[in-house]
Amino acid sequence: MKVILCRHVPNLGEMGQTVNVSDGFARNYLIPRKLAVSVDSASAAQIQHELRMIKKREEQVRAHLKQVAKEMEALTLEFKMRAGEDEKLFGSVTSAHIAERLKQLGHEVDRKGIQLAEPIKSLGIFLVPVKLGSGVEASVRVWVTPLEEETKDATAGVSESKTEGQTE
Repeated sequence: MKVILCRHVPNLGEMGQTVNVSDGFARNYLIPRKLAVSVDSASAAQIQHELRMIKKREEQVRAHLKQVAKEMEALTLEFKMRAGEDEKLFGSVTSAHIAERLKQLGHEVDRKGIQLAEPIKSLGIFLVPVKLGSGVEASVRVWVTPLEEETKDATAGVSESKTEGQTE
């Protein structure tokens, strides 16, 4: 069955391209999801009009995603983790952790869009690419710091309060 793609479909084609696919794939997947329109289903003028509308919507979505990408690139996500010798972490920072932190900051991102080759297992600053969709990608800085300083300060405050309580 010949169809005209209304959106980019991975491993199939770009928007506006006419491709030949199996009947079942077209009827059960592409057409119900409005990813494609059958060539014989409507006149060519109507299909061209729909494609212009879809391209316009796609441009608006892309412009919005570029704005979100600029906002995200200005962010630095800080993770305080327990670390041992050689600045290696007990545990790791995963894409799920990064997605959760971005959600707390108001950016809803699918964890599968966070392009970590492997979880972060050491201290330092890392640039993590995040795919937002429509070919828009942002790089978020992830800063992994040791938790030791915070625990030392907390234990010093606890020991001081105990000694004050004992003298009274």
